[in-house]
Amino acid sequence: TFSLDFNFDVAPAIADYSAYNAHMHSSHAQFVPPLYSEFPPYDVVGVKTEREVFMDDSLTRRESTVSTFSTFHTPQEYHPSQDASLSSYKGEGEYFDDMYFERRASMPEELTENFFESPDVISAASHPLLPDLEQSDESLLGHFIQNVLPSIFPVLEANVSAPTLSDLILPALETNKSYLHCALNISAQHYKSTAATHDNSDAIDADIMRHRQAGIRELCSSIGRNEPTNQILDTTLGMIFLQCAVGRADEALPDVPWHQHFHAASDLVQKLDLPAQVAPMDGNPGAAPFNMTLMAWIDILGAALVGRSPTFADTYRMKHFSATNSSLGLRELTGCDDRVMFLISEIACLEGLQLAGMEVGELCSYIQSLGEHITQTENGMSLKSPLDHNGALNSDQLSNNITAAFRIAARIYLCSLVPGFSPAQESCVRLVENLARVLAYIPAGAHGFDRSLVWVYLMGGAVSTAGSSFRALFDARVADLGEAAGCGSFGRVACLLREVWAQADARPERVVSWRDVMQSKGWDFLLI
Repeated sequence: TFSLDFNFDVAPAIADYSAYNAHMHSSHAQFVPPLYSEFPPYDVVGVKTEREVFMDDSLTRRESTVSTFSTFHTPQEYHPSQDASLSSYKGEGEYFDDMYFERRASMPEELTENFFESPDVISAASHPLLPDLEQSDESLLGHFIQNVLPSIFPVLEANVSAPTLSDLILPALETNKSYLHCALNISAQHYKSTAATHDNSDAIDADIMRHRQAGIRELCSSIGRNEPTNQILDTTLGMIFLQCAVGRADEALPDVPWHQHFHAASDLVQKLDLPAQVAPMDGNPGAAPFNMTLMAWIDILGAALVGRSPTFADTYRMKHFSATNSSLGLRELTGCDDRVMFLISEIACLEGLQLAGMEVGELCSYIQSLGEHITQTENGMSLKSPLDHNGALNSDQLSNNITAAFRIAARIYLCSLVPGFSPAQESCVRLVENLARVLAYIPAGAHGFDRSLVWVYLMGGAVSTAGSSFRALFDARVADLGEAAGCGSFGRVACLLREVWAQADARPERVVSWRDVMQSKGWDFLLI
């Protein structure tokens, strides 16, 4: 349920940390968006984009779209310390300009022929232009497309045969005002987190809150107008997963917690009957709706964070045991094999039962069984660099390496449920060392894939001991990412691990719970 009764001027209290808390704050003032002065105009250029689709090496469709964008001259009251072009401070945008196209052009292999069911991408011959925007918002939109989208799911962006996140999201931005405001809010947060120090951060904060409030307001209006449920779901999921790419751990601006958006998204997924659409059936497997893939990623890893059964655990269980239709598109999106993700869902279910008082003998029996299932997901592929001598990326090898990392992280999560578990146990130390060895085969840095491994780093880092190779590897990965290491979910998990390590090293005899640390700090992050 969405409500306008949320006070963005007061940071929300966390009443129930351990659950997907669905209550909304009930006694708050109405939104009063601030007024903004007009920014100086920009030079405008037209960009012609052509897209060709081949089937069996035959051209089946050619699209040509002309879009108008500004040249992204920076409003002076926004960034007084920068020069007049966004290219001067684009930072991670160099990934898009330099590495992105090279990687997609050079990749020799593909993950699968069937990706996400996305009617807008498949059937639309051309898209209307994006809505008219103020000059300042055009700058934010350009920053979002160029710098934010390519960094969220780098595995998806790296696969030349898959639609990019831009392909999947831009059609929604053209027709969905609440989603557009969500994107502009995210863009402003990303710029604030990654740009060099500037004098007028208040102007950026004002834009963040303006679009954050407008997005919620438009979302509520959409519900009142009975607009298509899938558009409302687009925005709701966007407010969850896009936030994982931006912001810092010490962010002070108030926002709606992720689990409140998640509760609403779950209701919308049920209303659209998406679980039934992906249920295993005989015959050729169909592509999963992209929103269901996103939902599964958030649901499974989010449930593992709070120690409860995923909302759609039954769906994942059916998919896991299907011989013909076991994919939800998670491998294409995240690099981790769907079966390993489904087993993480089962471990979260088991933790929920443990917290509910499951008998110890029964618990240990289930732990042993799930450990055997994890072993069965090993495919025999050896670990090696996914980059060849020319720098071309082998997507199958990359997915194999990422899956291996998630597999070990899942084992660590499972072992942590054993009564009397301690990070100092030899079996745990060995798992953490093996995880560090696997992570070394996954490219690092601004053009790497560390930001797809936040949950993996959390599971391994939370039980790593002083002097372990894992900590040294993590420090090196943070250094390789540079300023971007402090942004988004990766930056938040880095802050959390530093605090966990400080407490654990101060009292080695004590087992430090990362959840307890989060709760003591008042952190309510979605670390995925």
